[in-house]
Amino acid sequence: MRILLVEDDADLGPAIARALRAEHFAVDLATDGIDGAHLGETELFDAAVLDLGLPGKDGVTVLGEWRRAGRTMPVLILTAREAWSDKVAGFKAGADDYMVKPFRVEELVMRLRALVRRAAGHAAARVTCGPLAFETQTGQFELDGMPLKLTAFEWRVLSALMLRKEAVIERLDLLERVYEGDADVDSNSLEVIVGRLRRKIGATMIETVRGRGYRLTASVAA
Repeated sequence: MRILLVEDDADLGPAIARALRAEHFAVDLATDGIDGAHLGETELFDAAVLDLGLPGKDGVTVLGEWRRAGRTMPVLILTAREAWSDKVAGFKAGADDYMVKPFRVEELVMRLRALVRRAAGHAAARVTCGPLAFETQTGQFELDGMPLKLTAFEWRVLSALMLRKEAVIERLDLLERVYEGDADVDSNSLEVIVGRLRRKIGATMIETVRGRGYRLTASVAA
């Protein structure tokens, strides 16, 4: 899961990014509304966390521009503004959730996981595919009822595949969901990660669709 964080506070922004990365999210941090608007319109994200009081361009304006550009990613507004009028303006602009500072990071993580899950079409917190289960609210994967130990990159790839199980995910889409925008990506890195996942969950569960990408499937699982 790749998150766009738009936060101008020099201490809070990096602190939120570190906390989200500790939960295996890939995070791109923009510190003003202009950069945030550009990133949200030009790159692929699973969700965005957006402050309202931003330099260059305020958060409601940024959100409105994303929606007019056809960007449908879930957006959680995270702001010190708690007035009802600010909440109304945020939701009218296209927000999916609204949190007021100060806040608990654990709650932010849970809300983001729920937003991403629902955006992928899953109402229930537990998503299954054959012997594989994903507890989206905790981020834990299980295989045949046993916890599955994954690296951050493995978790990002498998969560993307799991939330879109039985559908082909284009290789470029997977790369964009796994790596942050400034990452130096090796051309074979995705194949290496998929190979490690196949050894952990079974070689037949992740199907290569030649010329396109990958599909997580239970139909041919061993």
